[in-house]
Amino acid sequence: MCAYSFQWGPRLALIAAVAALASCEVSRDGPTMNEIFEGSVMRSGDAHIIAVTRDVARAANRPEALGFGHKLRSGALLSNDLIRPGDTIRLNVFENVPEGLLAPETANNAVIDELQVDDAGFIFVPYAGRIRAAGHTPDALRRELTRLLDEQTPEPQVIVAREAGDGSSVSVSGGVNAQGVYPIQRGTRRLSDMIAQAGGIAIPLETAQVLVTRGSRQDSAWLQDIYSNPSLDIALRGGDRILVKEDQRAFSVLGATGSSSRMTFDEQTISVIDALAMVGGLDPMRADPKGVFIFRDEVREVANAILGTQHFASDQRFVYVLDLTAPTGMFEARDFKIRDGDTIFVTEARSALWARQIASLTGSLGAATAVRAAAGAD
Repeated sequence: MCAYSFQWGPRLALIAAVAALASCEVSRDGPTMNEIFEGSVMRSGDAHIIAVTRDVARAANRPEALGFGHKLRSGALLSNDLIRPGDTIRLNVFENVPEGLLAPETANNAVIDELQVDDAGFIFVPYAGRIRAAGHTPDALRRELTRLLDEQTPEPQVIVAREAGDGSSVSVSGGVNAQGVYPIQRGTRRLSDMIAQAGGIAIPLETAQVLVTRGSRQDSAWLQDIYSNPSLDIALRGGDRILVKEDQRAFSVLGATGSSSRMTFDEQTISVIDALAMVGGLDPMRADPKGVFIFRDEVREVANAILGTQHFASDQRFVYVLDLTAPTGMFEARDFKIRDGDTIFVTEARSALWARQIASLTGSLGAATAVRAAAGAD
C-alpha cells in the first residue's frame, strides 16, 4: 500500500500523486518471467532454466514405477500342508485293544487337541515323546506317530490335522476393509488373495500402493500392477507385514491459474496439462501462456543427461519452461510428467499487470482531482 500526503497547491498535489503512483509496486501473484530468468546460472542465480522439447521431456520423464525386488518375486508358493513352528496339531488316535494307552475306558479312540508346535519345531505326544513336527506334512507326521505308538499299543490308527498358527500368518493393515492377522492357507498364499481375504481395499485403486515388509526388507508396488503383472503377485511367507496405503505424492500450482493449491496425485502419472486442468486451467484474464514454469530439484542422473555432462554429483535446481503457444507447445505439456514435490507457476501477462497499474493510476488521479477541488475551495 503506497502512502503519501498533499501539502502543496492543487497542481503540485496532482503531480505528486502521479509521481507517487509511479514508485509503487502493483500487487501480483509472484515473479515475472524476466525475474525468473534472472535466477539462471547464466545470470545471477543458481538454477538451470531449460525450455521443454521432446528430447528434454523424454529425459526428464524418469520412470518412477514401483516394484518388488528379485528376492520377494523369486519365492515359491508355500506348501499348504507343511507344518511350521506356531501351528496347532490335533490328533485322533484309534486303538485296537479294549484298554488302550490313550483312549478313555468307554471309547476306543483318544482326541488330543491343541498341540502347539514350539519355536524349535517339536511337539510332545504321550508315549511317543518329543517329536519333530515342523518341516513335515501331516501325513508324514502321522506315519511317524504310528510307528512310535505301535511299540506301545498294537496297530494304532492315527489321524493328524493341522491348523495354521502365528508362524504361518501375515498381518494386513492400512486401506483395507478388514485389518487383521490372517493365516496363510491354500487360497491365500499369494499377495492379491490375502488382500481379498482382508476385505479388499477401502481406497481408490488408481492410487493404492502395497508395502510388504519381510524381515528387514521393504518393497512397494502399485496394486494395479500387482493385478496386471503376475510376477508381482508374490508368494507370501509367515511373518510378512502388508500395508495398503494411498499415494502420498503431491505438487503445487501457483500463479495465474483457476486456483492456487497443493494437489495430490490421482493417477500414477500426471502431465503438466493434467495438473493445470486439476486447478481449473489458466486464468484467461491474467495468464501468460508463454510462461508456464516447473520448478524442480532434479536428480543428478537426469541433470547430467539433459545438460550433456557428467560432473554433477548431487541434485540440481531446474526450472523447466513451457510455451503453450508454440507449434508443439501443447504436445510437450502433455508429454512432460509432473513429479512429487514439483511447483508449477504460471506468470501473468504484461497486459494484466498494465491493466492493474492503469486501474491504480485512475483511482489515484481521481483522488488527486478531489484533493485539487478541495484545495480550490479553501
